Amino acid sequence: MVSGIILVLCLQAGAQQRTTKTATPTGVATQAADEPQKISQPAGEQKVIPLPAPQTDGGIPLMKALKNRQTNREFSAKKIPDQVLSNLLWAACGINRPEAKKRTVPSAMNWQEVDVYVATAEGLWLYDAVKHALVEISGEDVRASTGTQPFVATAPLDLVFISDYSKMGKSDDRNKEVLGTADAAFVSENVYLFCASEGLNTGVRASVDKETCAKALRLKESQHIMLGQAVGYPKEK
Repeated sequence: MVSGIILVLCLQAGAQQRTTKTATPTGVATQAADEPQKISQPAGEQKVIPLPAPQTDGGIPLMKALKNRQTNREFSAKKIPDQVLSNLLWAACGINRPEAKKRTVPSAMNWQEVDVYVATAEGLWLYDAVKHALVEISGEDVRASTGTQPFVATAPLDLVFISDYSKMGKSDDRNKEVLGTADAAFVSENVYLFCASEGLNTGVRASVDKETCAKALRLKESQHIMLGQAVGYPKEK
C-alpha cells in the first residue's frame, strides 16, 4: 500500500545519469532511470504521489457486479497493489470527463464536495481526483481512528468520505448534511461495485468517533465526516 517517500536525487550539471530506487505506493522499491520529477514540491509542502493511470476497460459485466455486491468485513493482511488502488479510487470518484472535470459519481449542484481520505498501515493520504494522485497528510497509521469496530485497525485500506460544507454554497447545515451524506453514499456504492468486480471484500460504516477521527485526519472546521469504508482481499480460510 502507499508507503510514502519518492526520492529525488539532485544531479549536478553535466553529472552522469544513474539508476535510483523509487518507493512505490505498495512499498516495493523498483529500479528506474533518473527522470525529471512530474511533481516537484518545495520544502515544507505536502508530498504528492502520482498514481498509475486507471485501467478503465476492465472489470466484469455490471449485472454480475450487482449480483456479487455484498458487505464483508473480514480481510487478509495482503496489501492492495498500486494499480488496484488507482482503479479503485478512480471508480470511487475519479474524473471521467476531463474536459469538464466531472466525476464517476453525481453530486448536488455539481459541488463535488466529497473528499476521500486513504488510511493504511503506512500513513494517511488525500485523493486528488484532478491529478489522480495521493497527497500525503501524515506518515502515521490512523486506521484505528477511522471507525469504532475492531477490524478497522487491521484492514489493509480504510477510506473516509468527508463532506466539505464550504463548497456547498449558502445552503443551511441541515441541508448540507443530507446532501453530503447522499453524495458520500454514491462514492461508497461505486467502491462496492468495484470491489465486487475485483474480488475484494468491503464494508461501509457510519460508526465513527467523529471527534477522534477528525483530529487524526487533521480536518478543517468546514469538513464533516460522512462515512467510512474498509477494503481488502478476502481472509484466507
